[in-house]
Amino acid sequence: MKHVARKRFGQHFLTDPAIIDAIVRAIHPRPGEPMVEIGPGLAAMTQPLVERLGRLGVIELDRDLAARLRARQDLDVVQADVLTVDFTALAARWGVPRLRVVGNLPYNISSPILFHLLDHVDAIQDQHFMLQQEVVDRMVASPSTAAYGRLSVMLQWRYEMESVLHVPPTAFDPPPRVDSAVVRMVPRPSPAVLDVNVLSEVVREAFSQRRKLLRHSLGRWLQAKGANTAFDLQRRAEEVPVEEYVALAQALGEAGHQAGLLTQAAASQ
Repeated sequence: MKHVARKRFGQHFLTDPAIIDAIVRAIHPRPGEPMVEIGPGLAAMTQPLVERLGRLGVIELDRDLAARLRARQDLDVVQADVLTVDFTALAARWGVPRLRVVGNLPYNISSPILFHLLDHVDAIQDQHFMLQQEVVDRMVASPSTAAYGRLSVMLQWRYEMESVLHVPPTAFDPPPRVDSAVVRMVPRPSPAVLDVNVLSEVVREAFSQRRKLLRHSLGRWLQAKGANTAFDLQRRAEEVPVEEYVALAQALGEAGHQAGLLTQAAASQ
């Protein structure tokens, strides 16, 4: 029986053989590598991947599709919402230090998935995802461009990224209303050490009024926190490189840590 795409799952099935081949070549799977595919759907990419790997893990939310996939002996099927999957535990269960992760992500929850995976980045070797072209543009954007924003900073702090392939709507069934692209994400080997929650707050405040100078948004937030910093607030959020946001988050995190130590010392006296 033909599977009908379910709108609530954001299902658009990849069907173009040339595009599928180009994506698989970009991923470059090798025999025995531990790989997980998010949202295998009708197995358009699953089949060529498993042929090269020998075995593949898949995460599928749709119960009917998961049942079809379980009938195969060369797949390890996890039927679950990907936002609930512990990729660190999955790597440990398989006895490997890091996983390769691929997938045609549901466009309606692509950003939450990317941030969920960020929590497990130490257990990931690389990621190749099909996403809405606009989202990929934001992920890889450089400062002083319209696409540069919170997503750019939060992901570029931790990953080296590049857009590797454009995919038109005609490559899918049913075709989405937007163009798509494949992005490669490789975790940085020596990322700046910081509290990701502090970086997230900094970036959220900075881009809350992106058309105004930072003194109107981030500046007021820093002042309310009593932060003493030489950070240049006479710029717009999109003009600040990732490295400067990271350095500010590190300084704030260290200041918060020192303040916490002083509070503890005072309370113990």
